[in-house]
Amino acid sequence: MPAPRAAAARAPVQLAVSGLRVRFGRLTALDGVDLTVRAGEVVALAGENGAGKSTLIRCIAGDIAPTSGVIALDGRPVPPDTLSAKRQGISVVWQDLALCDNLDIVQNMFLGREKLHLRLLAEDDMEKAAAATLASLSVTTVRSIRQPVASLSGGQRQSVAVARAVMWNSKLVIMDEPTAALGVAQTRMVLDLIKRLSGRGLAVIVISHNLNDVFEVADRIAVLHLGRMVAEGPASGFDRQSVVELMTTGASSRAVQAASSAAAGGSEG
Repeated sequence: MPAPRAAAARAPVQLAVSGLRVRFGRLTALDGVDLTVRAGEVVALAGENGAGKSTLIRCIAGDIAPTSGVIALDGRPVPPDTLSAKRQGISVVWQDLALCDNLDIVQNMFLGREKLHLRLLAEDDMEKAAAATLASLSVTTVRSIRQPVASLSGGQRQSVAVARAVMWNSKLVIMDEPTAALGVAQTRMVLDLIKRLSGRGLAVIVISHNLNDVFEVADRIAVLHLGRMVAEGPASGFDRQSVVELMTTGASSRAVQAASSAAAGGSEG
């Protein structure tokens, strides 16, 4: 499997999560989690259901206030509210995509942020901005930016959701199970889109249970188990079996030294 891209490895840290703990009553959902993502880097976040993946990304997105720990983007702390997180450049594309089927592509991309001119919708400006964003991501399969989202394929819908996220000066894009329930061709479209996002210098976190997808796009892999970060390192330091073992038991003898060292360090938090 390929080594991490040199440019991503040298890029500045975009997201830094340090010592993150989240408790809900007696339940500890996250226990001292550390995570860094560099500009132009794709980090795959793996873990079984209940491992803490959703809690972690909801903290990063400002949905949940952590019990303790720090989340910073470009060195600036991210306040625990979604509006502040979005303003700082954090976008989340949730698995359900949150698209309105009865609206067209342009209307979805500007929903809640419509451009006005003399108190009227600036339709031409919005169309141009939407088309430019889709073109910058090499999304060329849609017939028209005015076609209803309900008429799009799964891969096209994912592309529209991502384009909506990045058109507002995002620095970090989090994608929640982006290829779930997609066919082969649609999955290929989405994986290529993830590569283009990192190629533009955006930091990307991908949450996926599909390890084939993980090993195709990820520069680094981070594995959560029962709320703890049990391993984190270059994708080349793992194979599929080691990731499965880490997800299910929290340990693996198959991960190479770089990943094993990360696991040891994480267990101290």
